[in-house]
Amino acid sequence: MRLSSFYLPTLKETPKEAEIVSHRLMLRAGMVRQMAAGIYSWLPLGLRVLRKVEEIVRQEQDRAGCQEMLMPTLQPAELWQRSGRYDDYGPEMLRITDRHDRGLVYGPTNEEMLTDIIASTLRSYRDLPKALYHIQWKFRDEVRPRFGVMRGREFLMKDCYSFDLDKEAARHSYNKMFVAYLKTFKRMGLDAIPMEADTGPIGGDLSHEFIVLAETGESAVFWDADFKPMDLEVIDYDDHEKLDAVVQGCMQFYARTEDRHDPAAFEAQVPKSRRRRGRGIEVGQLFYFGTKYSEPLGAKVTGPEGEEITVEMGSYGIGVSRLVGAIIEASHDSGGIIWPDSVAPFDLALINLGAGDADCDVACEEFYAKLLAAGVDVLYDDRDGRPGVKFADADLVGLPWRLVIGPRGLKEGKVELKRRDGSVDDDVTLDQALARLTGAVAG
Repeated sequence: MRLSSFYLPTLKETPKEAEIVSHRLMLRAGMVRQMAAGIYSWLPLGLRVLRKVEEIVRQEQDRAGCQEMLMPTLQPAELWQRSGRYDDYGPEMLRITDRHDRGLVYGPTNEEMLTDIIASTLRSYRDLPKALYHIQWKFRDEVRPRFGVMRGREFLMKDCYSFDLDKEAARHSYNKMFVAYLKTFKRMGLDAIPMEADTGPIGGDLSHEFIVLAETGESAVFWDADFKPMDLEVIDYDDHEKLDAVVQGCMQFYARTEDRHDPAAFEAQVPKSRRRRGRGIEVGQLFYFGTKYSEPLGAKVTGPEGEEITVEMGSYGIGVSRLVGAIIEASHDSGGIIWPDSVAPFDLALINLGAGDADCDVACEEFYAKLLAAGVDVLYDDRDGRPGVKFADADLVGLPWRLVIGPRGLKEGKVELKRRDGSVDDDVTLDQALARLTGAVAG
């Protein structure tokens, strides 16, 4: 993509309403624009990142045996009335009446809707287990939306729902999702620590949040420095014993947020040399709530002996749009964003320092074509502008690689190849640069 034609409305100054790093940088880098309090349009650069985050989430859900579907944003109010949550959920839920005076809600979550679908379609214990998910926009009318996409009113969420015959099978589904979440966040370059959590309006008596460590996080977090989940890549999701061991192994490190911290218990369990305190951002949560929704909504199946069994349920959420902000909070510097390779909007910033110089223009055009042919996703800064502006924009946008072609370097047969995180800063030939970049993208 040529930057001269790409829609990238960057800002030099930080908007006054932006209180935290991710909000400031997303606005300055031209990723989003606020349309109303807590409601944002995702511009081309931001949408590219959002889609990459979404795809990683989707892949790991599929690998865990979940099946994707899509439910509507508007839900019949009657389902929420039957579950007992219509009044309990509070003013965060947007309630609507259509022209026929039928009550609707703009879904903040989907336990009721999917339970109703399951209740009308599954009949036998042979139909279980099932785990279904979708990635859908949600709305919660926050009393004070702030921090950009970190606490907005409209947000993109992955919510998954499991249906099992008994508590033991339901706990296995919970553990599968626990490990899938660890894998998901690891692929995004994030250190995510699981933490026992309150169930809130979702309900149930078992829940874990996943906290991404970031200096600007909203909560103080305490954890054991020895927290290192075993190799997640080799886990068989049908190996109940190993899954249980992974989940229990994570729990022994006793992570807590400040408001749920028991200092005496933490100090008794964790040696002083391993105690750590930092700040974190919640990016996902798991819930096991048994028959809280299946009982009132009639999700029952016939058991092996002909008996009627109410299915056991769990739900599992990941804030997809919130993750974009969390990644920035965890990975940035004074110049701008530092994207992990897996979610970067482009692989490389190609900068032409001699726009208008015939040799430089030809070299850039030829190299740009070679990179595209090799599968490298390039943002080519072909603008006729000052070098300082181009460098500042490249740092702000934060692509993993930067390659600079200038008239002086070309005469010596060299170009400058850098990693945004500072791990690489070399003068190389164009052939060497092409080999390094194609190898990095393929790897």
